[in-house]
Amino acid sequence: MNMKKIFKAALSLPVLMLISCESMDIKPNSQGNSETWYSTEQELQMAANRFYTIGYWNSPYQDTEQWTDNFTYRTTNRHPDNGAPLSGTLNGEDYIVYHMWEQAYKLIAQANLLLTHSGRAKANGVSEDVVNRYRAEAYFARACKYAELISYFGDVPYVDKPLTISESEVLKRMPKDQLIPKVYDDFDHAIDSLPVSYDKLKRFTKGAAMAMKARFALYMGDWKTAAEAAEACIGLDIYDLDSSYEHLFLQTTKENPEKILFFPRSVALGVTLDVWFVNNQLPRLVGGYGASNPSWDLLASYLCTDGLPIDESELFDPKDPFKNRDPRCSMTIVPFGSEHVGYLYEPNSPIAHRANGEAAGNNPDCRFSADPNAVHCSYNGLLWKKGIDDSWLLPSGQKNPDNETDFVMMRYADVLLMYAEAKIELGEADQEILDETINKVRARAYGNGTYPRVLASDQKTMRKALRIERRMEFANENLRYMDLIRWRLSSTFENSQVDKYDPLNSPNYIFPETAELEDIVTGGRWFWDDVVPDIDENGIPDLSPLETAGLAQPGARRVFPKRQILWPIPTHDGLLNPALGQNDGYTGENTGTVVEDDETNS
Repeated sequence: MNMKKIFKAALSLPVLMLISCESMDIKPNSQGNSETWYSTEQELQMAANRFYTIGYWNSPYQDTEQWTDNFTYRTTNRHPDNGAPLSGTLNGEDYIVYHMWEQAYKLIAQANLLLTHSGRAKANGVSEDVVNRYRAEAYFARACKYAELISYFGDVPYVDKPLTISESEVLKRMPKDQLIPKVYDDFDHAIDSLPVSYDKLKRFTKGAAMAMKARFALYMGDWKTAAEAAEACIGLDIYDLDSSYEHLFLQTTKENPEKILFFPRSVALGVTLDVWFVNNQLPRLVGGYGASNPSWDLLASYLCTDGLPIDESELFDPKDPFKNRDPRCSMTIVPFGSEHVGYLYEPNSPIAHRANGEAAGNNPDCRFSADPNAVHCSYNGLLWKKGIDDSWLLPSGQKNPDNETDFVMMRYADVLLMYAEAKIELGEADQEILDETINKVRARAYGNGTYPRVLASDQKTMRKALRIERRMEFANENLRYMDLIRWRLSSTFENSQVDKYDPLNSPNYIFPETAELEDIVTGGRWFWDDVVPDIDENGIPDLSPLETAGLAQPGARRVFPKRQILWPIPTHDGLLNPALGQNDGYTGENTGTVVEDDETNS
């Protein structure tokens, strides 16, 4: 094997990042170093500030909607640079695997250093309350990253202090059932010492620790702990739903009573939304790519305004699929013919129109337009609307690369629905709980007016309502993948909960060929003619009748093999430390290619 690659891998091995640096301290005495750092309140704050680097929490390679049935990218169901989880090809060499593992252990290392050395500040006269608050931030960061690692990789190495090189070289993975209590303990330490709120600062809070503990417990199927943690967060009585679902996600919406854990972006600080992401979300009419799109699966999953799925409701019109739907449908996906960033979005019109109806030349967002760029537009005619408004454009009407949209990791609606789910699974849900959780979230979407109320019934019926509600509420918020995994909604699970249609092993449907699409439009069959997809008990649609009717064709197929229930241990870590072992199904597949180190700030 190439020794240069091995040496380079050793330098970037996340486990080795956890070693003590005291024997390698070559900083001048006039600067902070490992012998004296963490001795003042300012040093504790500077060290804790590292926990808020957005790249530790969100990046184009971490837990995205791209790995789910909510998403399409051109003819595929995922972007080619980030699509291994749904192509069935995930292995230990994939950058998304390495990136998640590496960023988690980087942050864990930062937390361990503060926890190990913070006693210096206390000995130097810093108050115990201040020291404990920064320690609580470290506990919170460490708990969140171990929660993530366990959810994706299962058994992982547990490190709670700096290690020597020799110790790191033989580090083994700890069984998941031993790791879970340690994560709970870290969350509890954070809950004990974090403040409920800050006057102006945006730092970790008690409520964030309670909510993230509830999410981890939910992912682990620990309904009792999830219910208790979510209830404690609700009991703080400082969070509330934003009055407008649509308003909540705009980049102009900053601090907000619904945002519990979020990471602000700022042009002034040079931290903005990735330009690639902005381009992919915007239509081609304003200089975007229109390439990352909601799936037809997602469009079909929204309930009608009578509270029924589209295959049961008399209100659904497949030729006008946004009519009479849950309001979140048209707040998440751009309705046909509606105004969007200065133009009417008309994927069925070869001529573009401005918001006032004025013609604006050939339409690059219509596949059969004469515009030469139309060949690259949305392959299924759908665009994301959630969080996107005119502020994404420059005064010239073209895309604005400087986007300050906050990354929201936890909001109050999630706490309410987590509490509802835990209570449903415990068999303790009643009408009062449903009204204060699912129905409260749904009422907000309808503007707190008349809405289809979820009624207490048997566990199976309430479970279906909860799962559909989560999909409608959290589309494009990076929660769908883990929901599918923990609900066992794939036939690859031995205890699969798939009813009829497997969302992780199914075609990604797109428009038929261009000439056929034009015939559909001119023949009055737009959008789905008279075809209504069937919806199963999990809220999953069967879109195959659209193909039979000539209204769609399958793009790439989603493929989710059994081995991907857990992700592989990164190859180069396993090569340097064979004691780590490998998860089932991945042994022998990896060749040890080393990827470049990266800490993204997008």
